[in-house]
Amino acid sequence: MAALKNIKKNIILASSSPRRKQLLSQLGLEFSIISPSFDENKFSLSTKPESVQKLSLYKAKSVCTKLTISALIIGADTVVIHEDKILGKPKSREEAFEMLKMLSGNTHHVITGIAVVDTDTGKEYTSYDITYVKFNKLSDTQINDYIDNMKPYDKAGAYGIQELPPEFVKEIDGEIDNVIGLPTKILIKLLHSIK
Repeated sequence: MAALKNIKKNIILASSSPRRKQLLSQLGLEFSIISPSFDENKFSLSTKPESVQKLSLYKAKSVCTKLTISALIIGADTVVIHEDKILGKPKSREEAFEMLKMLSGNTHHVITGIAVVDTDTGKEYTSYDITYVKFNKLSDTQINDYIDNMKPYDKAGAYGIQELPPEFVKEIDGEIDNVIGLPTKILIKLLHSIK
């Protein structure tokens, strides 16, 4: 971790996610935030990890065009996948309920693509992480209470792992940071590989 403090370049997080901001802060890095301008609707996202990785790169590169300083730009994108279907951010209460009902008693996986672009060299460093999450069987009351209390409309899959009641999750196989939205261990490796 100490070696990360030796990074001399400006670091920019290409995300307005408060959860990614918090995870990056925990690494002890100083950084700025610039929201990406990439239109995700123009990107045909698939359930393949490489597709999520590519979207994270496009987000990072969309910030490159706004800069005149040398910087390392970090882009990320997280998807929740159940039975080969991408669960995005719920557009309504009903959709949030349907998603959580679908995840109840089942295992799904979360992919976060991560990209770092060096504006000096133009080099791109990309990777991804996958975490498997198994939910306990949930009652309709548990699901409704969670939606009413947490209003998870800005979260893929209609939940934030860090705010779920303990009885929701049976097992997590992989990094919890990845489910929150930023695979910090992989990000550290990418930053170490930049010369």
